[in-house]
Amino acid sequence: MSSPSTSLKAFNTLGLAVSAHTLIIADTPDAITTAWQNSQRSNLPFLVLGEGSNMLFLEDFGGTVVVNAIKGITIDDHDEAWHLHVGAGENWHNLVEQTLKKGITGLENLALIPGKAGSAPIQNIGAYGVEFKDICHYVEALHLPSQKIVRLHREECQFGYRDSIFKHAMKNDYVITSVGLRLAKQWQPVLSYGDLTKLNPATVCAWDVFNAICHMRQSKLPDPKITGNVGSFFKNPLITGELAVALIKEWPTIPHYSQPNGEVKLAAGWLIDQCGLKGYRMGGAAVHRQQALVLINEDHATPQDIVDLAHHVRNKVGKKFDVWLEPEVRFIGARGERNAVEVIS
Repeated sequence: MSSPSTSLKAFNTLGLAVSAHTLIIADTPDAITTAWQNSQRSNLPFLVLGEGSNMLFLEDFGGTVVVNAIKGITIDDHDEAWHLHVGAGENWHNLVEQTLKKGITGLENLALIPGKAGSAPIQNIGAYGVEFKDICHYVEALHLPSQKIVRLHREECQFGYRDSIFKHAMKNDYVITSVGLRLAKQWQPVLSYGDLTKLNPATVCAWDVFNAICHMRQSKLPDPKITGNVGSFFKNPLITGELAVALIKEWPTIPHYSQPNGEVKLAAGWLIDQCGLKGYRMGGAAVHRQQALVLINEDHATPQDIVDLAHHVRNKVGKKFDVWLEPEVRFIGARGERNAVEVIS
């Protein structure tokens, strides 16, 4: 007898036709706890989703998928900064827009990043010179076995480039329920990337930054409601200074950004583009024609189509530059998360 299943097509922005054994929309910590306890009793795997904007389902999920729908935004006005407490189920871009409309600045560089607030710390989301860790005050997470909510201050979250403690020590037994943000009233525009460098620091306002970023993203990135995608599929690679010197010598126009620890960050999209892969297609999956960092579900792609394409892209870039790209997206198998690099190697 086959087990019941629920389609996840509307719950992953790649729009893949995959399903889960059970799907639950949870708007309270108690609802999440109950779903977890039921999955434990049935010995079924358990997965929490936000908007599925950073997930690649490799196959049908053989357990319970909980959509975190905990809402609520409270704002406390302090002398030096605004303190926000945001439910994990709040849409991230809506939060950015709502704060600006209230005259609260500091989130504008993170406009149009897909997903929910609860996913932001996991990935330490970032764009255009700002990362989540820069505005994080704390993260609250539900410890499923004890049903207690713990608060981690920024220093405890072990933030790194697209990384945090929530991908490691707190990966399995914790679910983020809310985030606390601290947005300084002394606004300092961050104008170091893309079209932002054209803005005048003396006259620029936060709305100018917001509008410029929305324009850049919308002109390069496909709308997942129309064309399935997860935004940036690969991380921008960090390489040694030594390798960077060799690459710059051979490729003088290669975009590169020195890091405080001596490493150098490269633009993965540029590397892919240099391999002539824009528009390259395997099965129903393709490299986006405007932004090579984005892999798209062009025509009823299967999970394997996306994996095959990612493997091809990684190999092409690796052989040309000796730089081996790692997926930013999380790979989910039938019983839980898989190592993305292993899957596409």
